[in-house]
Amino acid sequence: MAMTERQQAILAAIIEQYAEIAAPVGSVTLAKLFGVSSATIRSEMAKLEEMGFIEAPHTSAGRIPTDKGYRFYVNGITAAQMTELPSGIDRSARAIEAHVNSHVDKSDRAIRSAVDSLVELTGNFGFASFGDHLYMNGMTQLFSQPEFIEGNHVQAIARLIDNIEPWLVEAAPNEPLNVFIGSENPIGKASGATLIISKFRSSFSD
Repeated sequence: MAMTERQQAILAAIIEQYAEIAAPVGSVTLAKLFGVSSATIRSEMAKLEEMGFIEAPHTSAGRIPTDKGYRFYVNGITAAQMTELPSGIDRSARAIEAHVNSHVDKSDRAIRSAVDSLVELTGNFGFASFGDHLYMNGMTQLFSQPEFIEGNHVQAIARLIDNIEPWLVEAAPNEPLNVFIGSENPIGKASGATLIISKFRSSFSD
């Protein structure tokens, strides 16, 4: 069964709302957003749930995305959309480039600066490996995310971070960009975390 355009829009709204508040998204919230009745939204959500794109937590009437839902959303980000970045993100990307260029004489400092800027931009955890070194930053930002307020998933995420370095050395894929969602995550399936790995060559590469 293929999704309608409205179902795709509702799925995107659920994912974006859930990413913002880390709480199940209800039909009332979506009805206000789309200007339709709650009954209409509930009907569409039931179809999305039947297709496996969203699910209902045990104690909530709202819905949250599944790994399948996230994958559909990520795959929908086309190359054309990636080239049409919002002005704020474009400015941030230029700021990261400026930080790197300011340390062009020191490869390790340039890469560390890029990670620091990425952490500041995303409000999340970032890391980079270069040579025999692994630089990480943003642990505070990571564990300040709403989903960690009650201590959920902390141990699983900590184990994932512990395993990043050996995995990068031994088994990291060669593709330029990889997005591993939830159970796809090769070093932390139980964490429920998404891992984004991008390989690049720079003037500091061998």
